[in-house]
Amino acid sequence: QMQLMESGGGSVQAGGSLRLSCAASGLPYSSAWMAYFRQAPGKEREGVACIYTGSSATFYVDSVKGRFTISQDNAKNAVNLQMNSLKPEDTAMYYCAATRAARCLDPRSIDYWGKGTLVTVSS
Repeated sequence: QMQLMESGGGSVQAGGSLRLSCAASGLPYSSAWMAYFRQAPGKEREGVACIYTGSSATFYVDSVKGRFTISQDNAKNAVNLQMNSLKPEDTAMYYCAATRAARCLDPRSIDYWGKGTLVTVSS
C-alpha cells in the first residue's frame, strides 16, 4: 500500500521559513522522482521542486530557485522541502508526489499523490 504522509505546513510572515516533510511507505520501486507541487485557489497545479532518490539530482521551478531546497533523508525514508524567504505568492496547498518519469515537475507524470498541506504566507 503506497502512502505519502505530509507534514510541516502552517502560517508564516513574509520572509520567514517553513520545512515540509514527506514520508513514503510502500513505494513499489527502488528509485523515484519525489516532488512537491502547489496549487492556489483558481490556479493550475504547479511543480515546485523534485529530487531523484537514486542520484540526488534536483529540479526547481524558476520562482523558487535560491529560496527552496529539496533533499532526501534515507534514514527516515522521507524527502524535505526547506522553504526560506517566503513570499505571499508562495501561499498554496502543497502536495508531495512520486513518479518514475523524468518529467518530475509535470503533474501529468505523477503516479502517487499525498493529501496536501496548507502553506500560508502573510505580508
